[in-house]
Amino acid sequence: MTTISRLIVETLAAAGVERIWGVTGDSLNSFGDALRHNGKIAFMHVRHEEAGAFAAGADAAVTGRLAVCAGSCGPGNLHLINGLYDCYRNRVPVLAIASHIPSTEIGLGYFQETHPTQLFAECSEFCELVTKPEQMPGVLHRALRTAISGNTVSVVVLPGDVSLLPFGGATPPFAPPVQPRIVPAQDQLDQAARLLNASDRITILAGSGTAGAHDAVVALADVLKAPIVHALRGKEHMEWDNPFDVGMTGLIGFSSGYHAIRDCDTLLMLGTDFPYRHFYPEHAQVIQVDRIGGQLGKRISLTLGIQADVAEFADAIPPLLRSGRDAAFLEKARKHYTHTRRDLDELATARKPGEPLHPQFVSRMVDAIADDDTIFTVDVGTPTIWAARYLKTNGKRRLLGSFNHGSMANAMPQALGAQAAYPGRQVISMSGDGGLSMLFGDLITAVQLKLPIKIVLLNNGTLGFVEMEQKAAGYLPENVSLENPDFARVATAIGLMGIRVDSSEDLEGALRQAFAHDGPALVDVVSNRQELSMPPAIGIEQAKGFALYSLDAILNGRGDELIALSRSNLFR
Repeated sequence: MTTISRLIVETLAAAGVERIWGVTGDSLNSFGDALRHNGKIAFMHVRHEEAGAFAAGADAAVTGRLAVCAGSCGPGNLHLINGLYDCYRNRVPVLAIASHIPSTEIGLGYFQETHPTQLFAECSEFCELVTKPEQMPGVLHRALRTAISGNTVSVVVLPGDVSLLPFGGATPPFAPPVQPRIVPAQDQLDQAARLLNASDRITILAGSGTAGAHDAVVALADVLKAPIVHALRGKEHMEWDNPFDVGMTGLIGFSSGYHAIRDCDTLLMLGTDFPYRHFYPEHAQVIQVDRIGGQLGKRISLTLGIQADVAEFADAIPPLLRSGRDAAFLEKARKHYTHTRRDLDELATARKPGEPLHPQFVSRMVDAIADDDTIFTVDVGTPTIWAARYLKTNGKRRLLGSFNHGSMANAMPQALGAQAAYPGRQVISMSGDGGLSMLFGDLITAVQLKLPIKIVLLNNGTLGFVEMEQKAAGYLPENVSLENPDFARVATAIGLMGIRVDSSEDLEGALRQAFAHDGPALVDVVSNRQELSMPPAIGIEQAKGFALYSLDAILNGRGDELIALSRSNLFR
């Protein structure tokens, strides 16, 4: 007899799904039995559903295919939510199977009762409750098509008793949608060309929507003699093999990227939803190209908004553009970038034996040793800063993080998902001590599922980015200190290879040993707490705030913090 659970599993298997991430529970028992009966899909048993959702998102991101996660009723669903928010904001195709209490008990205050259709409403494009067999497979097919066509999250809510109901007849085939080409309208191309041809200082801001359009965008920059500034999610797509790249902008960006945007007379935004309004130019024309119409004009008023694929736009417009442009603006931006890059590289130095390591030095060493096609995952906060500034992309490496949702604890579970999708490929998690400890139990998942992820842990004993924000706002750091264990010894007890590094001269050997290990490994790097990561532009408020922090520190007997800060950042 085909049950609703078996129908779902058979449909997912036929659609090419190979893994489902989650934690089982009584309301998922029928679903688990259907997986066993089918035999084509592995249930990736994690220790926390949030980790399962993060892993599914990374699985989808690196493969470009639908990934699936599952949670049992009540708390199981609640644990999925944060990871699904990340999937939703990263725009990756994920289906969540959210089991539910018995259908006869809904609305009666039953044990573990929640209202999943309300809970998941803000982190999914489609969410529907199944109460009768007649709804299937229509609901499932719609959920799958929504997730795949929109690169988004769909949720099917399934009460445990409904999952056991019989489905009559053969399983209907599922025809997956194919992403369409979105070609710019000719009148908009003509209008864009008129604006660009009348401009002398053009800067391109490139985001994740430039994926697959690298060569076309570089060629367009050549015609326009325009520097290319990449947003964080555009780094892996546009930074490499690009003579027009002048770095990143934003809170963790480069001064060269900041000035290339602030000094332009026309900003051409390609596939980006860069959120920080105060980094946009004040008086420039703005042209935005994005395949998602709702993204146009969200952050800044536009002179022209074009709904189209970036590659289609970049291929179509060059014949309409004037040639023989002056390259003075481009060369100025390039020169600024050269100086900025040199200054950043000078910070990535070793320290004296026994001194906590500079995180810049750690990140640059990881970059030098990692494989050419490594998948990097990075925790939110300072690990993202150092990864953005020191990990080099090349068209084969991937860089994943919680770049839109900004959640702690993302890097390690995302590494699990990426490693499962590519078992023979090197996957490195650049983790923070706060982020890793938040979902520390899923290190056991790496051992249990035999996923040989490599974790480089920046162990600085603080919530570093939060501490820096507090100082910049003029506050004394409060509630950010972390009393950490020897993470390497804990990892070893769990079953990973654990190595602790507390001196610069030991770092390279430890990384090479860990990366060569045939199982999961963790390198616990004691890193410098008092490390400044300056934004590309310092405003009056930040300068005032830091001055207030300095004064407060002295008045409250914490002047030693200022001395440590100075020694770490001025006398390197």
